[in-house]
Amino acid sequence: MAVSNTTASLSSMPSGIKTTAQYKAEKAMTPQNTSMGQTEFLTLFTTQLKNQDPTDPVKNEAFVAQLAQFSQLEASVAMKTSMENLVNSMSNDRMLGAASLIGKSVSIPDGPVTVTDTTVSQGIINVPTGADGIRVQVFNDQGQLVRTQIMGAQAVGDVTLAWDGMTDAGAAAPNGTYRYVATVNRAGKITTPTVNTLATVRSVSSAGTSDGTLLLEVDGNKSISLSDVKRVGY
Repeated sequence: MAVSNTTASLSSMPSGIKTTAQYKAEKAMTPQNTSMGQTEFLTLFTTQLKNQDPTDPVKNEAFVAQLAQFSQLEASVAMKTSMENLVNSMSNDRMLGAASLIGKSVSIPDGPVTVTDTTVSQGIINVPTGADGIRVQVFNDQGQLVRTQIMGAQAVGDVTLAWDGMTDAGAAAPNGTYRYVATVNRAGKITTPTVNTLATVRSVSSAGTSDGTLLLEVDGNKSISLSDVKRVGY
């Protein structure tokens, strides 16, 4: 009997009144705007004016302060959007600029040493205090030592490592990619500076980097950051 009374009560409700279930269902289907724009602010502002206590109205200074806060917020949002657009534009310009390096040789740290029928990549190390002697070792792509060369005393500055392309056995090294390792002796102190080699840029990409860092893919399937490039050649 209680169920019948409830059903009758609901059916007799005015058409303009919605049940809680109907209200929740309609709200779930209606897209919710979680941000406040100029229209929403003005609506809230005028509603506040209409419903203020006439015996204790809000002072003009309070309204001015609210308007100033909203204007400042709106300006900050607009500035954020402008900065994002500027960053995107600069990223595109950087990509186009880096694309001009494709096909050129760049000096990169610990890069591959390319051996072809006619050329062998050179390496460069810096000895800020000079060197009494330098040992240059050449490893193949399997990590095997194929050549050891000894260089004499060197002055302060950059030193070019030139490999003749021969192995310790006296045979020509096969074409492929190798790696230089330099050991510097200065007054009995041994150091292993980074060797920079020239490698040809094959492509430019920012994929896989969360901060938009541009990567250059060079010979030997090696990828380096554009910021690591110290020298560009032909």
